[in-house]
Amino acid sequence: MTTHDATRTAAIRSIMARSALAKVRMGFPLLCLILLVEAVTPSSGLGQDIEREPIQYSTARPKNAISDLQKKLRSGEAKLEFESEHGYLEALLRELKIPTSSQMLVFSKTSLQRDRINPKTPRAIYFNDDVMVGFCYRGEVIEISTPDDALGTAFYTLDQTRESRPVLTRQTESCLICHSSSSTRGLPGHLVRSLFTDREGNPLLSSGSYRTDHTSPLVERWGGWYVTGTSGQQQHMGNLLCEGSKGPDTLENSEGVNVTDLKDRFTTSVYPTPHSDIVALMVLEHQVGMLNRLARANLETRMALHYESEFNKALGQPADQQSPSARSRIRSACDDVVRYLLFEDEISLTDPIKGSSPFAEEFTGRGPHDTKGRSLHQLDLKTRLFRYPCSYLIHSRAFNKLPSEAKEAIYQQLWDILNDHPPEKSYRKPLVIAPEDRLAILEILRETKPDLPDYWKAGPGVSEGSKAEVKPSQ
Repeated sequence: MTTHDATRTAAIRSIMARSALAKVRMGFPLLCLILLVEAVTPSSGLGQDIEREPIQYSTARPKNAISDLQKKLRSGEAKLEFESEHGYLEALLRELKIPTSSQMLVFSKTSLQRDRINPKTPRAIYFNDDVMVGFCYRGEVIEISTPDDALGTAFYTLDQTRESRPVLTRQTESCLICHSSSSTRGLPGHLVRSLFTDREGNPLLSSGSYRTDHTSPLVERWGGWYVTGTSGQQQHMGNLLCEGSKGPDTLENSEGVNVTDLKDRFTTSVYPTPHSDIVALMVLEHQVGMLNRLARANLETRMALHYESEFNKALGQPADQQSPSARSRIRSACDDVVRYLLFEDEISLTDPIKGSSPFAEEFTGRGPHDTKGRSLHQLDLKTRLFRYPCSYLIHSRAFNKLPSEAKEAIYQQLWDILNDHPPEKSYRKPLVIAPEDRLAILEILRETKPDLPDYWKAGPGVSEGSKAEVKPSQ
């Protein structure tokens, strides 16, 4: 460790210790103070930092799609109607502009309301680019998660009881048991898992499980989920119920693949639609991974800038002066965003995918579209998930609300990759993108992202070649 780094760490420890000591005087145990002081360096896990400034996860005022809706409900601008079959579900989906075609059904007992979930009464999940909603038939609450401008990810419940003014209640403890663990790098985030499940819906954890996203082989996906739609010869774990107390030694799920109707498995009529669409499942898996990385970039950047400002103040330096370590921390989190954004290591499809609901058509129509009618929401479903290998979530609120320092780092790395500018050095493998795809992504983003830096708008086009590398953190 250099003298500068040692001085920096000592200053940060002193700053955070003073903050912790103030809390101890208000009743926090001494042990908490010791743990806080041991975890204050910028290299420590963010999960330990989010209850302190500048995040203050549990006490900060949220800013997200649900807090916006809550304001409208209080003012009378919006209203949620309660109906006997699904409670507030369909009214909530309408207010949040979430299509019922996005419905996916999970029968593994892996939720806050696990007692309500089994293969006869699966939990339904609905989503758009900004919000995910969980519904249990005859459940006590509707569960909601959403990206938050300042907190990364926020969780809510809505009681399924008729009220004149229903209240969306923010959750900061019970939801974090699963949604702020090693699976989400210790940060509040989303999680999609595939598990072997018995006929009661109990996950057979001793048989293993998979966290899934667009890099996962189909054969590892959707254990514990119903899946409607076709995947050709491609096997998956959807619709599979296991006998006994362990999963099969060899996966043979011919009866669970290419299922288009679930009526013989449970009463589908008690849900808004009879589908658990395979395309919606694939899009959700990508979305969860992208939103988690955006949340991490958001929090990492804000924490790095905060520590830097406090350090500079302690040494009498300009508050906005950034050290190489702060820039490196921000760039590292943003590098992860860029590589996932461009579908690094996405699996190749060997047969076409076709859903059972209108989801694919409705999703593709969301836009925004450029003057050639192209959109990052366009699906491929023949050899890969999307027509253009750049995530539609670059248009989402989660991306747009990133700190400017994070967006600047992401845009610079994207520009270098899409223009095939080789870095001076690289510690990660090349990211292969076809020249025609790089050109299309550049053109679509130029027309549909109004906050692009000027060098994007006036810069050159894509050079020849098919490989580009992400620059390493400096």
